[in-house]
Amino acid sequence: MTISTVPPDRNLPISPMRYDPRAQVETKADNLDLASAFRMLRRRMVLIIAITLLLVAPAAIMISGLKPTYQASARLIVHQPLATSLGAEDTSRGNPLDVKSETERLLSRSIAERVVREMRLNMREEFNPALRKVSFFESIRANLRGLFDAEKPASAARDSIEATIREYYQALGVWHEERSEVIQISFTANDAELAAAVPNRVVSIYLDERKGSVSARLDAAETWIRQRIAEQKGRAVIARDAARNYQESMDILSKEDAQDERIKTLLELTGREGKIEESRLEVKATISALEAADNPSAAVQNIAVPDSINTKQRDLRAQEEDLSRLLELYDSNAEAVVDLRRKIEQSRIDLDLATKQYLQSMRAKLAALDHEANAVQSILAVAKEKRTRDALAQTELTRLQRIAENEQAALDKLEDQRRDLAAKATLPGAELEVFSPASVPLVSQGRGRLFYLVGALLAAISAAVTAAFVLEMWDQSVRSFDQIAGMARTIPAGLIPRLARRENPKTIFRLVQVPMFDEALRTVILTLKQSNGGKVPNSIVVTSAHSGEGKSLVARSLAIELSAAGIPVLLVDGDLRRGELESFFRSGLQQGLNEYLNGQADIRDIVYHHPSGIDFIPSGKFSLQRRVRPNGLADIIEVAGAAGRIVIFDSAPVLASTDTVLLTALTERTLAVVRWGKTSRRAVEFSLQHMKSPRNSEILVAINNVSPDKHALYNFSDSELFSKSLMKYYQPHTDDTQKTIINNIFSLKSKIIHK
Repeated sequence: MTISTVPPDRNLPISPMRYDPRAQVETKADNLDLASAFRMLRRRMVLIIAITLLLVAPAAIMISGLKPTYQASARLIVHQPLATSLGAEDTSRGNPLDVKSETERLLSRSIAERVVREMRLNMREEFNPALRKVSFFESIRANLRGLFDAEKPASAARDSIEATIREYYQALGVWHEERSEVIQISFTANDAELAAAVPNRVVSIYLDERKGSVSARLDAAETWIRQRIAEQKGRAVIARDAARNYQESMDILSKEDAQDERIKTLLELTGREGKIEESRLEVKATISALEAADNPSAAVQNIAVPDSINTKQRDLRAQEEDLSRLLELYDSNAEAVVDLRRKIEQSRIDLDLATKQYLQSMRAKLAALDHEANAVQSILAVAKEKRTRDALAQTELTRLQRIAENEQAALDKLEDQRRDLAAKATLPGAELEVFSPASVPLVSQGRGRLFYLVGALLAAISAAVTAAFVLEMWDQSVRSFDQIAGMARTIPAGLIPRLARRENPKTIFRLVQVPMFDEALRTVILTLKQSNGGKVPNSIVVTSAHSGEGKSLVARSLAIELSAAGIPVLLVDGDLRRGELESFFRSGLQQGLNEYLNGQADIRDIVYHHPSGIDFIPSGKFSLQRRVRPNGLADIIEVAGAAGRIVIFDSAPVLASTDTVLLTALTERTLAVVRWGKTSRRAVEFSLQHMKSPRNSEILVAINNVSPDKHALYNFSDSELFSKSLMKYYQPHTDDTQKTIINNIFSLKSKIIHK
């Protein structure tokens, strides 16, 4: 490396294009006003025009093929025949039919077929697709459909009415008005007379169809009901014969006579049975009393007995009283007492014998009563059974008579229905009241072609503007320093304009002036000096968040500007994987920074001395070998500083390599290049957070590839300032001092290149 013996002059002329971050004002980009909207429209004008043309072109083709259409309508109301409602309480008007059902009748297939055939709609190109010529767009659509569908669609027959009926239904409109029973029929066609004739014809065909359908229904109903009447007559005769035959076979009397006879017999038998039971109870009580007593003569005193037994009881009682009196006068051995006792004993024997005979007679009487009770019960059971049998027979007869009555009632009802159907057959199917028949329209329906074209144009413009607004809202790219002003420890380094096609990056070594680009680079250098205490930093890292943002162009352009100003520069291609500076310098060196860091080359072997005065170190061949010189980058910075050269590193993107983060910790200043309208704010913020270090706390940011015209259309604080500065600085009447500065710098660069 050549070491200069003369201290370089690192002071460059200050340009009036300098972007001073202290002069920034509060951003207005987020405020919605008319000026911002107007600027947005100007920015997206090409997109808006393109979308508008894409939308208007097919619409214009379709509108140009429109034909004037005419629509005629008829208003009517459908009633039931007035005679059908004469039996109703309200006879002032007929009961209206179901409007929805009648609307569906007007849309029936049979009416559609009759209208198509009678009006010869299938002979008109408007309603028969088979008669139409295939348009260019339809042929393209058919061809595209054939690419995906192997079966070819069958072409419609010219005499088929299926397609015509579909077109007919599309042109026909039938609906009923809300809150009324009015039905409206409309038809749309290119022929005004046809548009008026179809609704009127639909009404007349509807009446014919309605009458025919009602007649057919009545005929079918009458046939059915006559069959039902014949069947019902047979059932009624069978029911009456069954009731009569049953009554005769069972010999059933009239209901009143049979009831009286059965009641009289049952009462007699029941009374007789009660008396027998009462006698039986008395006899059983007497027998029980006599059988339970030890002394029959004593038991006879408490029950009812015959007079003979009562007489003997009284005699015995009198003898006992006489004995008591005799015993009071005589002792028990007296002859009179003994004789009386013998008589008393004989009386007792006679009473016991009479009592036993009476008990035997009671038992015989009880047996006779039991026999008689059994006989009465048998007769009563037979009477009850007969009563039950008669009741069942009477119930069955009543049931059969009721069946006969029901069958006769059903027959009478069917006869009434038949007479009602015969009366309805004489009435019309419906009564129609036409409020306004369809008349021939005098003007076409809808607007003219110009109206639709203007509407399509306005709609296309609205869609295009909406798309532009959506794209603008989705745009998160960096377009101004106002958008990154909130990111901590960042210094705006300036806006670098976009190079024109003729000002491609290869022109930086040719005799072509790019004054706007050069002035922007001097602004970046001035910002570097101001951020470094008024002098150019000894080491600078130029990087970006992603590749393709112009960091290599900015790095080599800075090197050329500093070299043209007489400041020695060492430009290092620090992108070890995708370095591209070699394609511009064409050093021809076989080794570079990769070989130096891996210990395969010395620093003298990798430095190329360009005729412009710039020393250049290429990136070399990428190798995955372990680096034996981890401090190699620091050594390069130290050697260049000792030689009085400014080291500029064109490093890899921050988000693609960790070497850049390590490199920013070694250098004095870091310059982050952001591509205007491409790099997202999130990527910038993320990359700046990676590059912050205690030594390099403030990072300079330069926005590259700025279009002055488009940038002026944004409502940023640096938009109009940047545009006006360029216009003022490079207008044809630029003052002589500025022209002289530009010419001197360009001459100096040319001399360096020719050396």
